[in-house]
Amino acid sequence: MRFIVLSLLALLALAAPASAQSDRSIADRLPLFAKNNCQQIRDPGNQLFCGDAALAAAAEKLNTAIEARLARLPDRLPAIEENAVWNRQRNLGCGIVGQTAVRPDDFERVKACLLKVTEERAAILRDPDFDCLAANTAAGALICADPSLALAETELNGQALGLIGKLDPTAARFAFAEYGRWTRERDRKCNLVGKENVPLQELESAEDCLSEQLKRRTEEIRAAKGDPKKVFGRQVAARIPDTDAVDFCAARIHAANSCGSFLRINRVYALDSQVTEQEAQVTGEIEMAVLAPFTMCSKVASSCTGTCWDARTGRPQPGAANRERSAEAFNVTRRLRIQRTFAFVKAADGWRCREDELAPVNSGTASGGS
Repeated sequence: MRFIVLSLLALLALAAPASAQSDRSIADRLPLFAKNNCQQIRDPGNQLFCGDAALAAAAEKLNTAIEARLARLPDRLPAIEENAVWNRQRNLGCGIVGQTAVRPDDFERVKACLLKVTEERAAILRDPDFDCLAANTAAGALICADPSLALAETELNGQALGLIGKLDPTAARFAFAEYGRWTRERDRKCNLVGKENVPLQELESAEDCLSEQLKRRTEEIRAAKGDPKKVFGRQVAARIPDTDAVDFCAARIHAANSCGSFLRINRVYALDSQVTEQEAQVTGEIEMAVLAPFTMCSKVASSCTGTCWDARTGRPQPGAANRERSAEAFNVTRRLRIQRTFAFVKAADGWRCREDELAPVNSGTASGGS
């Protein structure tokens, strides 16, 4: 896990090298600069962490806290995304802008700032009772603002993680996808989708709904008495061909293609449907967040987003020819939004999705991130 965390830090080092003169001046004030080959790191903030003993020790403590946090979350991927965002904000907050090297006159101030915010971050992450740092949804903000909801979610996450841990890797991958889908379904039932910027006081009416959903899911897991197969992997059909059905289909496609290492489904909408007695076609919109870099035209892009992408326009660009010449990669926190029509067939237990991949998509956009 430590390798993953440190690798993510390295992947975020996107800025171009500073001038040789500025590098030399900073290097002279970093005792570990030459020993640790810090000149190979392009991000000015990470260069300081590499070459300074106090900052390196603080970073080690933060990495330990990050590992512990990831180990106690049933869905680690939103936390990985949130860590990447925090690293960029850390630099900006301490006066490091993009690819601009730290000025010698600002060295002590920037170093003190980085040390302070890193130690504060580690202290927050070490708290095992509350995990509100990745609350990038309206439901997450409500849960973090209410200790009873936060405790209820912590209990549920712990029990869900315990069950998933008993499954083999393939079944666990599908269980994680199913748990993420349940969370999105919960937010839809509580009418909280798309309300990230709504003041909390205007969302208080949803607190009872969240409490009930968390309680019901916890009771379901308790009733399983430690048997994960009584909780996960049972649903293979949707009640009606709607948003929940599209979400169910997309989640299974992502699990089947091991997309969870690269992408997280943020939200799903059903835009249109055509339903007959035995068949249905539902056009859905799926928003995904990039959790780890991958090439814009690659097997991951095709399998997990349904298309190759044009780096210049941020639009879908299908075709095998593009796969060979595209070296551009999506970076962490990018948002990809696709529209696709899914086919369903009526079965005895509900509506079953006929799709086993996301390609081809009807349309799409890539935005955000860097």
